[in-house]
Formats: sequence, C-alpha cells, structure tokens
Amino acid sequence: MAYDLLMRLPFLGWVSLCAIGQLRGLSQMRSAPLDFILLVQIAMRGSTIAFMLLMAAAVILRTRPSAKASGLEPRISALLGTFLIYGIAMLPRRDLSLSGEIASTLLTIVGTVGAIVAVFQLGRSFSVMAESRRLVTTGPYRFVRHPLYLAEELAIVGVFLQFASLWAVLLLGAQIAFQLRRMHNEEVLLAAHLPEYPAYQRTTAQLIPGIY
Repeated sequence: MAYDLLMRLPFLGWVSLCAIGQLRGLSQMRSAPLDFILLVQIAMRGSTIAFMLLMAAAVILRTRPSAKASGLEPRISALLGTFLIYGIAMLPRRDLSLSGEIASTLLTIVGTVGAIVAVFQLGRSFSVMAESRRLVTTGPYRFVRHPLYLAEELAIVGVFLQFASLWAVLLLGAQIAFQLRRMHNEEVLLAAHLPEYPAYQRTTAQLIPGIY
C-alpha cells in the first residue's frame, strides 16, 4: 500500500504544477478588457484546471489495482503517451487566422470537457499505467472503450494547430503511436483479468462507433 501511495506522488506533483500555471494565467487576465475572446480563453483555462483537479482527486481516491501490466514497455508507452506531447510547447508558435484560432480553441475546450466527463465516470478506477480495477461501461464508456483518450486527443489536436510544423507533426504522430500501444496493453490486461471484458470488447467500438 505504501508503494502504491508513493507512486502517486510524481503524477500529483505534475498535475499541481499544471493547475498552478493555469491559475496564474487566469490571474493575468484580470486587467484585460472583457470581450468574447477573453471569455473563451477563460473557459479554456477553467476547463483545464477542472480537468487537472479531477485527475488529482481520482489518483488520490482510486482503489488498489487487482492486476498490473508486467515489464517495462507498458510503463514507457503510458508515460510517453501521456507526457510526450508537452514537448510541443518548445516549438515556435504559429500565427493562425481567426477561423484557425476558433477551431483550435473549440477542439481544446470540447476535448477537455470530454476528458472531464470520462475521468468523472472512471472515478476510483482511473490510472495512468495499465492496471485492472473494475470495468466501467456507463456514460461515454457505453459507446467507446477509450473515451478519455479520444477526448484528450481532440484537445491535443487543438493545441497542435497552434504549433503546426513538420516537427510538431512528427511529435504528434509519435504520441498517437504510443497512445495506441497503451490502449493495446490495457486491453490485453483487462481481458486477462476481468471475465466480462471480452464481451464488452466485442460489442463496443475502441474509439469511434461504427468506424474503429
């Protein structure tokens, strides 16, 4: 139990730093004139903060796993799938047209709100690594097996538009590859340890109903 608690600390530290950074950004907006763009930016930062706080609560309150993926590769895939895309912030930001800014902002907000819904539905079963707790089939999990990853990817694409370049494309491609591998590792583990998972897997799309 002490080991499981210790393993939560790095993720909680990262979430806390991200939330603090977003709160600082919000505080800097107090002196800006109120208009539609500012309201959208506030909504985007507010939804991101809510997502971070919800993830922190889920990590603190989650139950002990009944099984974990063995080996180093599932852990590396999970970490890179989660954190690799943050390297995009090191690339130069590009100037977007008004329509591009709107598309970027909407994708980021919709993805973040979707991620909030998915994490809330997971509750105490949320984890970063491939671990088995209980099968969640309610909310968005009725329609796809990985709604959290789908929502996160929408938000990531929204951010990607602000940094679009060859290097950003390569980084996004690598991140998606690790996320797909992460999903595979999770499904192998869940199918092996949750008897009801294979039936759920057969009847529910992985990411997009009717397509994939």
